[in-house]
Amino acid sequence: MRVSEYVRHDAVGLAELMAEGEVSPAEVEAAAREAVRTVDPAIRAVVETWPADDRPAPGSTPLAGVPFLIKDFGISMAGRRTEMGSRLAAGHVARSDSFLMRRFRRAGLVTLGRTATPELAYSITTEPVLYGPARNPWDPGRGAGGSSGGAGAAVAAGVVPLAHATDAAGSLRIPAAYNGLFGLKPTRGRVSMGPALDEGFNGLAVQGCVSRTVRDSAALLDLIRGPEPGDPYFAEQPRIPYSEEVTRAPGPLRIGVLPQAWGGRRTTAPVADALERTVRLLESLGHRTEEVAVGLGAGWEEFVLANARLSTANLAASVDGLAAALGRPVDSSTLEPSTLAAHRYGQRVSGPQFVDALALRNRVARALAGFFGTHDLLLTPTLPELPPLLGAYGEGAEALDGLGWIDRLNDRSPFTMAFNVAGTPAMSVPLTADTGTGLPVGMQFAAGFGREDLLFRLAGQLERAQPWSGRTPAVWAGAVPKPLRGDN
Repeated sequence: MRVSEYVRHDAVGLAELMAEGEVSPAEVEAAAREAVRTVDPAIRAVVETWPADDRPAPGSTPLAGVPFLIKDFGISMAGRRTEMGSRLAAGHVARSDSFLMRRFRRAGLVTLGRTATPELAYSITTEPVLYGPARNPWDPGRGAGGSSGGAGAAVAAGVVPLAHATDAAGSLRIPAAYNGLFGLKPTRGRVSMGPALDEGFNGLAVQGCVSRTVRDSAALLDLIRGPEPGDPYFAEQPRIPYSEEVTRAPGPLRIGVLPQAWGGRRTTAPVADALERTVRLLESLGHRTEEVAVGLGAGWEEFVLANARLSTANLAASVDGLAAALGRPVDSSTLEPSTLAAHRYGQRVSGPQFVDALALRNRVARALAGFFGTHDLLLTPTLPELPPLLGAYGEGAEALDGLGWIDRLNDRSPFTMAFNVAGTPAMSVPLTADTGTGLPVGMQFAAGFGREDLLFRLAGQLERAQPWSGRTPAVWAGAVPKPLRGDN
């Protein structure tokens, strides 16, 4: 199988080819490895590859034999390094599989390596000191987003059709938007965080993937959803598999539209234009749209402060635990300035302040639940701007304290965080591109708690109405049709 043929198929399509005997799993894996060699030097999305130790039988699952990459954060694979993008954890090797890794294996995925993440996943751009920046395949001078930036760049460039991602503040949806991919953040409790964690960042973090097609994300979520022993709570299981929901018509939906974000950050003209085009598309499909104001149950400054307290306190505990386990100091030799500042801030968060932050989480969840009582979905831009140039997020970071860093991240990504706080599902859909630069622009749709089914139905309809799979970036594995050993 040539790389140029490999990239023409999504994950489900590759699995079907293998199940039908038209191509062998070894040929597919070889094409994926050749894709890494071809494009990764230009984007630096993959920090390590290794010999695959899974050999699922073709046809045993809808994704059996599909090449896959895991993020260097939020998951453990026995015997493989988990460095979390940080010098503090450099060389750390996981002793066992996490629950999610076990499910990826049972899903039949062939894990080839790990993708880049910012230090401890604590940024919305992937530019760690440890491995250097992950670059956007559409324009390598721009960032790939974060914290699942390596995953986003790798999938967009054709290395793999889908890849593991996490999302605690937009970390899945942001790379999806910047790299022209589909990315759905599941409901809190949909996918287990165990066994090391009961919940990530007090319920803000979830597990998922980024993909080039809607059906790939649906198929994977079907295979990894559901509780594990000891989980503190879980979302109600869907009555119909998500892979079937993708093909079902959503019917006419009432969709609220929020053009400008909470907090005052203005949506730039290219993104506003893309939003208008999306609204027209929705109306042409029979949906009812209306511009809305959506309350968060708190003022923006209070919202940012509460999230800063939750996230930095969690970070401080993680950093201190890693430092103790690995016998390393917590200083500028192991942590970047923004991470070190957030660690110091988190150490000062008091118990009452932490409890107050959890109370705000509840207020936000109740406020958004009220909105979804009157509307099916909320549409926003995923981000208010096009992918920024590398280095833009880090300018002056050494002068910020932990609150200042979190404020910066929320200011640059003001649309995403609310749905992590509320625990509700949200997806970024690559419906449009900037007419001037050709850069992708993601549109975010959010739904009520547990309503991934509704999101997948709409996503499938949008993908059929306005397909995006034909758009490929400047750095694209399929642009080099290099034959592999054994090809005829």
